[in-house]
Amino acid sequence: MSLGNHLFHARKKKGLSQEEVAEKLGISRQTVSKWETDETLPDICQSKRLAMLYGVSLDELVEFDIDVKEIQEAIDKTSRELSDKIDWTKAWSKKYPILARYQEEVDASSYEEELEKLLQELEKKYGYGELDSFLVLKDILASVWKNRQKKSASAAD
Repeated sequence: MSLGNHLFHARKKKGLSQEEVAEKLGISRQTVSKWETDETLPDICQSKRLAMLYGVSLDELVEFDIDVKEIQEAIDKTSRELSDKIDWTKAWSKKYPILARYQEEVDASSYEEELEKLLQELEKKYGYGELDSFLVLKDILASVWKNRQKKSASAAD
């Protein structure tokens, strides 16, 4: 998403018009419009003022991603009961087809045994409950994935 789109979505999320932003910053509405259409860019001082006006950090303003924020809001609103009813493998397999077919290709039982040992170790060593242990293990797997991606990117350079 471009900076202009980030600015547009941040303004809309705050419920402000271009005119209101322009008035608060002491600039013209056309300037706000040019920023939002990527015709021009706000300078750093204007960007700081925009971030303050929109109630976000400068980093958030520059990295603003409406999809991520919407996903987070949906997660926050989803009850555990509803989450338990969702077939997450089926839902994610639309994006990642391997999730729909690996059960026919992989003998998962040996992996399950190893993962069970890791979960039990987290529970025993750190006193985590079952769900917390699963979440920690998921986060560790995500970290391994990110590190592999960094290594792949470095090797490609």
